[in-house]
Amino acid sequence: MMIALFGLLLGFLVSALFLIQGKRASGRSHKGQSNDSTNVKDKGPKSFTKAEVSLHNRRTDCWIIIKDKVYDVTSYVEEHPGGDAILDHAGDDSTEGFFGPQHATRVFDMIEDFYIGDLQK
Repeated sequence: MMIALFGLLLGFLVSALFLIQGKRASGRSHKGQSNDSTNVKDKGPKSFTKAEVSLHNRRTDCWIIIKDKVYDVTSYVEEHPGGDAILDHAGDDSTEGFFGPQHATRVFDMIEDFYIGDLQK
């Protein structure tokens, strides 16, 4: 029973990722869609302090940190197959959750579409 449930969940996540990727391929851009005045679109990689990232902690303005890289995932929040789980660490470090067993390997390539800069050490 658990194996079937796990397989079903994994299939759902993989399908959702392909659907989301298809939306991106149709010309929809995700970068720089934050409602905050800190718009990093077309400025290239930047460096952010943890305090700066922490200001982006809402559904409508969501940045996360994964392995000292900063990602603006605002436009992905509503599409996230795991629902509001993506908001658990909004404005904070999401490394542990990101590398959890719930994510298919495709998500590791997909996250780069949201990269906006590095975390200052």
